[in-house]
Amino acid sequence: MAGYDRDNVFSVTEVTQHLKHIIETSVPGVLVEGEIANFTRHRSGHIYFSLKDAGASLRCVFFKSYNVMLPFKPREGDSVVCAGKLSVYERSGSYQLTVTRMYSSGVGELQQRFEALKARLDAEGLFAATHKKPLPSFPRRVGVVTSATGAAIQDIRNVISRRYPCRIFLYSATVQGPDAANQVIRGIEFFNKQFPVDVLIIGRGGGSQEDLFCFNDETLARTIFASNIPIISAVGHEIDFTISDFVADLRAPTPSAAAELAVPNRDDILAQLAASQHTMKSYLAGHLHQKELYLQRLYTTLTGLHPRQKLRSYQQRLDEVTLRMEHATQRSLERTQNRLNRLQAELNDLSPLAAMQRGYAIARQLKTVIHSVTQLDASMPLEVNFSDGKALCDIREIDEKN
Repeated sequence: MAGYDRDNVFSVTEVTQHLKHIIETSVPGVLVEGEIANFTRHRSGHIYFSLKDAGASLRCVFFKSYNVMLPFKPREGDSVVCAGKLSVYERSGSYQLTVTRMYSSGVGELQQRFEALKARLDAEGLFAATHKKPLPSFPRRVGVVTSATGAAIQDIRNVISRRYPCRIFLYSATVQGPDAANQVIRGIEFFNKQFPVDVLIIGRGGGSQEDLFCFNDETLARTIFASNIPIISAVGHEIDFTISDFVADLRAPTPSAAAELAVPNRDDILAQLAASQHTMKSYLAGHLHQKELYLQRLYTTLTGLHPRQKLRSYQQRLDEVTLRMEHATQRSLERTQNRLNRLQAELNDLSPLAAMQRGYAIARQLKTVIHSVTQLDASMPLEVNFSDGKALCDIREIDEKN
């Protein structure tokens, strides 16, 4: 058995993802007619079914976000026309039609043209959110392309004058009939090239599908896409959608709603300003309080570092040292005095005078204290000292003890 190159081996997932990329990027949106088979409405709201004819069957998925506005209830066996894009369900490796619109068979030619153009422009990316330009927050000039005699311009003027008075400039254009798309195109180009405004509203009031079909013009769609000015599309009523709605930077259900989206509400701005003012006051008050605390800390620090404070501190320390020295000196003097008193008492106890006061006497000859009879000279007088005086005595006899 011949070998194979591992670098050329692909996983099932890789093959499926490659086919998915080819199918979903190469095949544009399509309209498919067939009979509903294997119809299932899941509790999530999504619808799963197949479209079949005599020769083949095509799996389909109709997500809730698309089928919620469906004007009829499809059933098993119904003949329908489905608009959508081919996709690949990777888990089973099968291709399917992701349905965005469903019509009963026999849908009019205008609707078929609408769906075909919508699918083609969507595939080109004209509806992508990445191309949508943001609206200015505070426009000063609002351009409007619509009929000068229609109700749309009056509604726009009334809403803007009430919400946020600013300058409104009208480019009068026919919004119904064979030349309507061309006139709306010229209005968009006028504001882009000759008379710039901050935001542009195009549209009209409601009408039949035929009345609104000028806003499904391909050239108009590409002009809206190329506009440097943000465009709000306001065509028809709540349930009406046109190609202009999908390609515009913002879609409004009515001209009045477009005016509300184009300008802010003055009352909301005033409320925001009041709230911002309150926030700024609170912030400034807190900021000032913090600065006051900081200054107070600095004042306290500087006060502690002031030479006068230092001098006072040194004076206090000197006073404390002086007091300690005085106390120490006093205690030393007291200890010395006590010691002197003890010594004096001891001296007093040892003093001959004290003994003499108790009846003792001191004998001297020639100023020498006589301690023993052997020191006596019988030829000389003996001086006997008492505590209160002295006497001179002659020695008559000396008796020396053994």
